[in-house]
Order: sequence, then C-alpha cells, then structure tokens
Amino acid sequence: MDIVITYVNGLDPVWQAEYERHTNTPILEKRFRDWGTLKYLFRGIERNMPFIRKVHLVVSGESQVPEWINREEVNIVLHRDIIPVDHLPTFCSNTIELHMHRIEGLDEEFLYFNDDIFPMLPCQPTDFFRDGKGIIGMSRHWFAPDMFKKICRNSDRAARKALGMRAPLHFLRPQHICAPMLRSECQRVYGILESDILASLTATRTERNITQYLFTDFLYLQGRIIARRQPRRHFSVGIASVEKVAEYLLNPDRKLVCINDVKLSEERYEKMRTALHSSFKKVFPEKSKYEI
Repeated sequence: MDIVITYVNGLDPVWQAEYERHTNTPILEKRFRDWGTLKYLFRGIERNMPFIRKVHLVVSGESQVPEWINREEVNIVLHRDIIPVDHLPTFCSNTIELHMHRIEGLDEEFLYFNDDIFPMLPCQPTDFFRDGKGIIGMSRHWFAPDMFKKICRNSDRAARKALGMRAPLHFLRPQHICAPMLRSECQRVYGILESDILASLTATRTERNITQYLFTDFLYLQGRIIARRQPRRHFSVGIASVEKVAEYLLNPDRKLVCINDVKLSEERYEKMRTALHSSFKKVFPEKSKYEI
C-alpha cells in the first residue's frame, strides 16, 4: 500500500503572496502553520510501517517542497498534477483531498495522512486493510452546528446519492486518523458525482464543500469498511499540557498519535513546538531514507 500526505508551509513567502492575491480570507494560523515536524512523520513511517511501497507528498508548488526531501524516495505531487486547472490555485484542503486518487502510479490500497499524524509504534498492514476492506472507526451524528460538521454531512449525503440511497436523519463521520482508501472506488464515486464534486470546489473552506470523507463513507455504505477504531492517541495542543504531550511521545502506548493544531498564543506555540522537537529528536534521532 501507499501513503499520501498533504502538506502546507504557511511561512513560505511564495505561497503567502499567492494566497493574498487570490483570496479575501485571512490566513488561519492553525490550518497553515508549519510546526517543522514533517520529517518525524517520515521517520515514523520508515521505522514503524516498513510495508509501505511509496510515499506521495502533495503540495501546491515547488516552493513548498522541504529542502531536505529525498525525491528519489518521495513522489512529489503538485496541485496542478491532479486538480482541474479551472480550480487552481486552491488553499482548501477539501478541494485537494478529493483529487488524491488522480496521483499517477498510486497503489490501489492507500492511506491518507494529514501531517499531524505520526506512527509511534510498529504497525501491521492489517491495522489498516483486511480482506480488501479498510479499517477505521465510524461514528453517527445528528446535528451539524458548525462548518466542519456541515461538510461531514455534505459528504455523507453525496456518498448515499452515488449509491442511490435515501439520506437518513443522521450522518457519518470517520475517525480522525489515517484514512484507508481504494483508488478504484475513489475513481468510481468521483465519476458518478463529478458535476456535484466540481460544484463543491472552492479556493478556501466553505459550508458547501465535500471532504474526503466521501470516499470513506462510500466504502462503508457498501460494507467495505470494518468499523473498528485504529489504535491512536489524540492531543489538542490547546488543551493538553506541553509536558503531557512531550512525555507521551517518549513513552507511547498506541501505534499512532495525532497532535491537532488549534489557535494558540505565540508564547504557547513556541513552547509546544520546542517540546515536540525535543521529544521527537529523542524518539527518531536518525535520518530516514526519505531525507537527503
């Protein structure tokens, strides 16, 4: 199986100029801030997921590619390689995620990683796929009080429409972790809903978006998802103490950890960032094959 990682470095001046030129939306630090921890995600993959065939890094342009990336081991995918030109540039993760299946040479079974998820302990292929089915926790929700939940509901409704199903009162939301996907099924649902998907694409996030949950929901509704939570620990950097997060990285008890960004003061951001780097350096001290 392959891994697809989407990445944004919000400190890149080329990216910032493009963002300011094409949007009227303030840059959200928590969505585009770079914690400088991407290399530790790659080190975690090499150590704890040796069964991975290829890693694909999706970025907006060449200025976004970290200088330490080994291009012989990492397939660099630019937005223009997979997203229709009429919808570029985009700064919306939903627009980007809906086109990952278009990556040339992508394996049939692939995992979608956000750059805030790290493999901390040895994983097995059966943690993510078994007998042609993906493995991820699924939950049901009845209310959509905010933009994110509305987008989740949009995605659920779209998946049901593709299958000719009526929408119930509730909607699905997959576990926030690496998403197991089947490329052929992504292509199939995209083909069925192409006009709806294209109409949902935006440069920045809006309530009319459809997210990559569409693909997971589509699999689940066909019985091709095993609804079992992947073993992970989740931290919000706005709630968990710096010391608790740093200590957990040194002594993890779950295979995966998600360190979710939220709005922070500059002081807390710098303190958390320093602590993360200190712990990650101790856990993953050696360069991976993905680094030069």
